[in-house]
Amino acid sequence: MGSVAQSAYIAGIYEHPTRKAVDKSLGQLYFEVAQGAVADAGLSLSDVDAFYCDTDAPGLGPLSIIEYLGIEVRHYDNTDVGGSAPMVHLSHAAQAIAAGKCNVALVTMAGKPRTGGRGLDTQPSWGVPELAFELPYANGVVDQYAMSAMRHMYEFGTTAEQLAWVKVAASHHAQHNPHAILRDVVTVEQVLGSVMIADPLHKLDCCVVSDGGGAFVVVSPEIARKLKRPRIRLRGAGEAIRDLRGGTADITSSGAVVSGATAFAEAGVKPSDIKYASLYDSFTITVLIQLEDLGFCGRGQGGAFVADGKLISGVGKLPINTDGGGLCSNHPANRGGMTKILEAVRQLREEAHPAVQVGNCDLALAHGTGGWLASRHGSATVILERE
Repeated sequence: MGSVAQSAYIAGIYEHPTRKAVDKSLGQLYFEVAQGAVADAGLSLSDVDAFYCDTDAPGLGPLSIIEYLGIEVRHYDNTDVGGSAPMVHLSHAAQAIAAGKCNVALVTMAGKPRTGGRGLDTQPSWGVPELAFELPYANGVVDQYAMSAMRHMYEFGTTAEQLAWVKVAASHHAQHNPHAILRDVVTVEQVLGSVMIADPLHKLDCCVVSDGGGAFVVVSPEIARKLKRPRIRLRGAGEAIRDLRGGTADITSSGAVVSGATAFAEAGVKPSDIKYASLYDSFTITVLIQLEDLGFCGRGQGGAFVADGKLISGVGKLPINTDGGGLCSNHPANRGGMTKILEAVRQLREEAHPAVQVGNCDLALAHGTGGWLASRHGSATVILERE
């Protein structure tokens, strides 16, 4: 392992319990997740000397939130690569700690897409280089994921029934999460019977839309040893950007091929060593493709890998998203990366719900896909270990 991978620990985590923040401003959500994470670590906001957020943060981003929190920092970052940003922030915080730039990094994310607390751009930004070529085709988010799903079905024989098993697994986990938006266990037939949104993706193949957020605290080894908290170490990390490459990109694959390989190499472990995985689940197809790209199964074998309950904790070989994930529980600010890290930490701490807790969970993976699977996106993978 490299020195950076050994130089940082997640000491505190917090997930906001709300899924519909009708009585809270976006600034309040940031304050509450920040306060919750540092308290969980046994620290206070005055201990924080580095701050991370994405561009959903209101005002001037880190400038506004740092002032609102009343903290003094010597390092900050608001890298935005969509839903994979928290994984990138974790890796970058570890690098900053290794370089001596900070000792206590607070990584935050919050949003209010459900109650409209976040403005929507009504005019296209024509400065975006790809827009003039793509806007005339009016492609939407669901459309792009549907294209990846349809192509995967065409090339590998993947079925809608197999995709539905991803949702079924999420629902089995969500029934034990009191904060989950959708807590009812569903069947394959119910997924296939839900309204078609963009062929072949049904309504239940799509994630929920929720307000809320989360945060975690990354600390140096010296501080981690002083805190009376489980020591969750960053073992390896990788990141990649995958774009359309002038129309030559394979839309049945993602940047996880690169980010995952980098993380596994840095951690010195292989996919079969992972006890639990948090995988980005904006749609059921997102999970299936990530499983292949990260090496949990072979190319084109994702459909068989997810079928028949193989992702359900206590039933399948690889439990994933044991909080219910974005498909059932929480997808705050339309970005699912933060909650993926939080549930991985819960599993490593043995703080997940007893019904879904993975036995002897000492090595976990969290992966984010930010952007659009069928076009440009950021992929980021982190491997965490209970020390």
